[in-house]
Amino acid sequence: MDALTEVRNVIFETALIILAVMLMLCLLRAVLGPRVADRIVAVNMMGTMVMVMIAILTVKMGEGYLVDICLIYAMVSFLAVIVITKVYMGAYRERKEKKREDGNG
Repeated sequence: MDALTEVRNVIFETALIILAVMLMLCLLRAVLGPRVADRIVAVNMMGTMVMVMIAILTVKMGEGYLVDICLIYAMVSFLAVIVITKVYMGAYRERKEKKREDGNG
């Protein structure tokens, strides 16, 4: 049973390291772009990966309260992506209207 626990811990730690590397790559994509849509998707992916990392830590550490933190983080991440998208769409519509007015006037 002790060897099985050790293997499980190694798998969890490996998964956390891989997720941390992927999180850094998503952060790079969120900073570099090139489009706003790429940045929004990268931020959404980062939130999802953090939730997976919290879930892995929940199982590894055996702490049930981390599930509650994971759920709260999921709600906050979802709302953040919705707000960012709403702001971007508003700015896009304003630019589109301005171009339309400049073209007609």
